[in-house]
Amino acid sequence: MGELKLKPQKNTRTIEEINAKIRKGDAQVLTAEEMKKLVESSSIEVAFKEVDVVTTGTFGAMCSSGAVINLGHSDPPIKIDKAWMNDVPVCHPGAAVDLYIGATAMSETQAYEYGGGHLIEDLVKGKEVELRATAYGTDCYPRNSIRTNLTKDDLNQFYLLNFRNGYQRYNCAVNSRDETIYTYMGKLLPKMRNATYSGAGELNPLMNDPDYETIGIGTRIFLGGAQGYIIGEGTQHEAKSQNGTLMVRGDAKKMSPEFLRGASFTRYGTTLYVGLGVPIPILNEGLAKKTAIRDEEIFTNVVDYGVPRRNRPKLAKVSYKELKSGAITVGDKKIRVSSLSSLKMARQIATTLKKWIEEGTFFLTAPVERLPLDTTFKPMKQTETTSFVKNVMQMAVTCKETEEVRTIAERIVSKSVNHIVAVDNAGKLIGIVTSWDVTRAMAQGKTQLADIMTRRVFTAKPDEPLEMASKRMAEHNISALPVINDEKKVLGIVTSEDVAKLLGRRT
Repeated sequence: MGELKLKPQKNTRTIEEINAKIRKGDAQVLTAEEMKKLVESSSIEVAFKEVDVVTTGTFGAMCSSGAVINLGHSDPPIKIDKAWMNDVPVCHPGAAVDLYIGATAMSETQAYEYGGGHLIEDLVKGKEVELRATAYGTDCYPRNSIRTNLTKDDLNQFYLLNFRNGYQRYNCAVNSRDETIYTYMGKLLPKMRNATYSGAGELNPLMNDPDYETIGIGTRIFLGGAQGYIIGEGTQHEAKSQNGTLMVRGDAKKMSPEFLRGASFTRYGTTLYVGLGVPIPILNEGLAKKTAIRDEEIFTNVVDYGVPRRNRPKLAKVSYKELKSGAITVGDKKIRVSSLSSLKMARQIATTLKKWIEEGTFFLTAPVERLPLDTTFKPMKQTETTSFVKNVMQMAVTCKETEEVRTIAERIVSKSVNHIVAVDNAGKLIGIVTSWDVTRAMAQGKTQLADIMTRRVFTAKPDEPLEMASKRMAEHNISALPVINDEKKVLGIVTSEDVAKLLGRRT
């Protein structure tokens, strides 16, 4: 008998082959969550044989979003210099009637409540919006101003154009300060009493193809409830540290307000929630393995947003499984955590994209160019020196809680200061008293410092930008901040006079 020859098993497939199966209605499509379950119950090899496409999804606040619109020419024509739509300032980036609506631009009459993200949503909904524009007038564009009402149907082009979207991972945010802060990561309570995060974890497109084998320029995607395209890497893209981003574009006239929603972050500003999904063609077993990644394998940093510096402290690493559980542990502290993005909507996007492919209304495209894997995100070059609290703070005059008011009064006079900081035996902050407090106490016949000092004290850290300390004093109508370290030991004090002197030297 001759030797039995087995036909070599094919271990790759092409996008063209998958599209042919989509046309016939034979393509096997799973969402990213379904793919992970299949791999767990069988194997990578079985999953590769059975699955043609894995769909992903994410739905979160994308501040780097916006829309390009073309208004058409008025009669007589106008070369727009400044423009507003529903009182939101709209950027005029180029030609006479081309405009860009930035998601974070805020209304001049409804600041923090309505902005570019809401404006885009209203246009997508088909609502009528008001346009106001001014110009300086030229021979060929003689008009100086215009006011009109428009809907998306009146626009020649209305394209969603997001220059940073689809974050691969995002920090988990906490706040170590003694006061609540308001950030693009939402409201962060003092003393790390809560944490917030964003991202879909194992459903996230860039976590399912981290080497960009199938994701690149020209990849067709789900964007805002319609079909869109990846047009390049997003700004701040840094793939080698798994902090990739995407730049995307799609026809907003075809999009759905279900997947594009304007939003406001309290005391921070406005944004746009964007639904994005990317199909991952399973071209080889390697991609089958990558799309099997689970939340417990995806980690991000817990970052202290209470430190207003670029290099904020990284306090811990946590997995998306921990984040989605509702609580994380940092050191010996258990912290409740909540998501700023919607896992429910991410699942709906992955499911909708799956349905489109199964119905033969969505076909895959091969990227014409892969996204870079070696880029590094650089900080801004600064040629002007930044002042920090440590540059201007003075030595603090201190006292003990047990001292008498008269003794404190004498110290204020002898040291020529307006603030005395109360500390314990270890030098840790317990309160503050001002010259006004002492004057009032003596007029009222009070003798004990413990009866008059302020115990809820606003503070600063030495490496904090002076601008932030100045803003805190103005917000709380106070004239000084004790400067402390992480153990609350008093290092010095910064006063409004110190800030004024520095600003006076600058001007």
